[in-house]
Amino acid sequence: MMPDIVMKNISKSFGEKRVLDHFDAVLHSGTVNCLLGASGAGKTTIARILCGLETQDEGTVTGLEGLKLSAVFQEDRLCESLSAVTNVSFVANISREQAAEALLEVGLRTSALQSAGTLSGGQKRRVALVRAVVSDFDLLILDEPFKGLDDDTKNLVIDWVRDRIATKTVVLITHDEREAQRLGCSSVIRLS
Repeated sequence: MMPDIVMKNISKSFGEKRVLDHFDAVLHSGTVNCLLGASGAGKTTIARILCGLETQDEGTVTGLEGLKLSAVFQEDRLCESLSAVTNVSFVANISREQAAEALLEVGLRTSALQSAGTLSGGQKRRVALVRAVVSDFDLLILDEPFKGLDDDTKNLVIDWVRDRIATKTVVLITHDEREAQRLGCSSVIRLS
């Protein structure tokens, strides 16, 4: 099993704005860890540091060495001209049949062959989620992954994700405690 990810004394500023101030956290291996807090609390900055997209001004992060990362960002980041199936199969390196089956399981039966650019916001969100979850990863980062989904669809998708991430290391970033509970978060780190 991979080691825990330890964030110690993490500080990050953007210009004059201090987003993280000596932040400490342990992200437990093989569990769902939740970063919970209001907008502007630094949750996305933490995700970007974990992904290597930002560098902290101070502090250390250990436990990421050699890990395969998968992520859902607040933006869907799909290849708009490719179909939903191709977006999933190409990035996740699985067959088109496996991609189509996964998309069907989250309610995208008829739109799986449409180009991503023609999908609604909720459909795009589900494609991005499926792509991240079916990829081969050691660490999955989910930054507000269920935004834009109605309650019934959200519950279906959360349950689908939960069933596929058992024993995996996951970081869920949300402001909604119900999402954290339904996904099975075992540790909650609150940011204010």
